[in-house]
Amino acid sequence: MSRERVEIVPAPPPGPAFWHRTRSLWQPEGYHGWGIARGWFEGWYFKMVSADRETILALIPGIFHASTPDESHAFVQVLDGVRGEATYNRYDLGAFSVTSGRPWAVQVGSSRFSLDRVELDLEGPSGSLQGSVMTGDRSPWPQTWLSPGVMGPYTFAPFMQCYHGVLSMDHTLFGSLDMGGSSRSFDGGRGYIERDWGRSFPRSWIWMQSNHFERPRTSLMLSLATVPWVGRAFTGLIAGLLVDGQLYRFTTYGGGRIRHVHIGEEEVRVEVANRRYVLEVTAERPRGATLLSPEVDAMQERVTESMTGEVQVRLLPRRRGASPIFTGRGGCAGTEAVGHFDM
Repeated sequence: MSRERVEIVPAPPPGPAFWHRTRSLWQPEGYHGWGIARGWFEGWYFKMVSADRETILALIPGIFHASTPDESHAFVQVLDGVRGEATYNRYDLGAFSVTSGRPWAVQVGSSRFSLDRVELDLEGPSGSLQGSVMTGDRSPWPQTWLSPGVMGPYTFAPFMQCYHGVLSMDHTLFGSLDMGGSSRSFDGGRGYIERDWGRSFPRSWIWMQSNHFERPRTSLMLSLATVPWVGRAFTGLIAGLLVDGQLYRFTTYGGGRIRHVHIGEEEVRVEVANRRYVLEVTAERPRGATLLSPEVDAMQERVTESMTGEVQVRLLPRRRGASPIFTGRGGCAGTEAVGHFDM
């Protein structure tokens, strides 16, 4: 496959845009908006936590094609989870480029992001942010020909409002960053990577994530969202709990069901189930920072994300009286809760 670097704007991708969009269906990390100039966004989410947990960062590179050209731009958001501060770095569209095919990479300005490495040269909440951090031993969401990512068969629905991908549930980090003149080592740290693309974010969603449990290589990702569908809407579910190398999946398309949702000022509780298991999650909601999320006309301040709370997780078989398969508390937890759910 081609590995050339392709400028999204103003130059069109080489070859028919339809071919690039079709190929990207089986490449969850890749760019999906070939040939789309308005009403489209794509963003990638890189979470990096140092071994001592003193540095917790979320890096979000992306591109936003608004319905009006004046609002269209590229960006890199930086969330400092420890400080609870966020910075939005805005760029002209021409500062954004991606590779076509594999290996995938996206560049915004002088910063470059790939599954293997993040190279930064930008501004963060504490000043300049420069350096390089590499990943190793990644744990991607399983892929098949008919289910190429967490969206399952919904990947192929051409009219979805928002698509989601989980690129690594958990991985190691190596490298360092200069943050405002202070060097921060990420050697032995842990990371997580996901991404979103589509027309706009949902009107309501819950998102929880942690891969800092006492049991090594344990990771949780849980997402609920209001999904428009053929003139109506339903609450979609995507959740995964990685324990001892096994990924327990709870998805709407896989028969998963939402049993209970509670959004409070200090915590969020969710209980979901599939045919074999029940997953109970309670997430704290400490102070967070405000991020911008894509709407049709502009990037808007709708999201408050905290990254220093804990999640309490319990996984049980559905049969009565069975002992829990897993019980644990995860630290450095990312939590978002936007809008309301009538459950």
